[in-house]
Amino acid sequence: MATSHTLDVPGAHLHYEVRGAGPLLLVLGAPMSAAHFAPLAEALAADHTVVTTDPRGIANSTLDDPEQDSTPELRADDVAAILDALGASTADVFGSSGGAVTGLALVARHPGRVRTLVAHEPPVTELLPEAAEQRAVVEDIIATCHAEGPGAAFGKFMANAGFTGEDPAEEGAPAQPMAPPSEQDLRDGERFLTHELRGTTRFVPDAEALKSSSSRVVIGIGDASGHLLTHRTSAVLAERLGSEPVGFPGDHGGFLGQPAEFAEVLKKVLVGP
Repeated sequence: MATSHTLDVPGAHLHYEVRGAGPLLLVLGAPMSAAHFAPLAEALAADHTVVTTDPRGIANSTLDDPEQDSTPELRADDVAAILDALGASTADVFGSSGGAVTGLALVARHPGRVRTLVAHEPPVTELLPEAAEQRAVVEDIIATCHAEGPGAAFGKFMANAGFTGEDPAEEGAPAQPMAPPSEQDLRDGERFLTHELRGTTRFVPDAEALKSSSSRVVIGIGDASGHLLTHRTSAVLAERLGSEPVGFPGDHGGFLGQPAEFAEVLKKVLVGP
């Protein structure tokens, strides 16, 4: 069973949840909230103390200024504050999508706080040859959200990400049905598009600093993500780090459809080679 906590930090009031026992493991998303990671956290809690969070401005983590943009650097500082509140000098970190970018920023901004970072499909589009084109796409998505609403903007976002509406899963892979979005999901989605997407995709990981860091950095890619933009960004980052990416079940949201299988792979990665 998870216990819920609130932590006041400059400009925000952070919600996080703690479950399980064992080595400390932080599970980060952006914009996904703690609730989205609950099945994965339950699967990990038998051997880890698992902390899940609502990123600032999302779900139960409220802002003093609702118009404040969310950046990987701000979110990394929030994670460091949560570690301080837990009395933990270090932790392992799993981050997915924007949460993976948060983890990369955490390693850079708070040296020595992360033992192993597993960065699952970070959308670091600045590393791609067409970075300028990707920046233009993001600006168009944001403008569309303001002019036509989040529905039209999400259509463009999903198309650019590689989700075409067809089932791209490999033969034999289980389906990953998605529940209809709640009102909270819709609010969080609009905030993501207007106040988070730009900062996350503009983040440029410092490969040399990551390689020389005391933290072990592992890049994860979904086994069924070959059609996605984040497959390319993850592969490029792994190449710059001089490492081989680790395959995880499913695609970009594999932890949603196959939490137990996903957790087993993650636990093996955290143990190390």
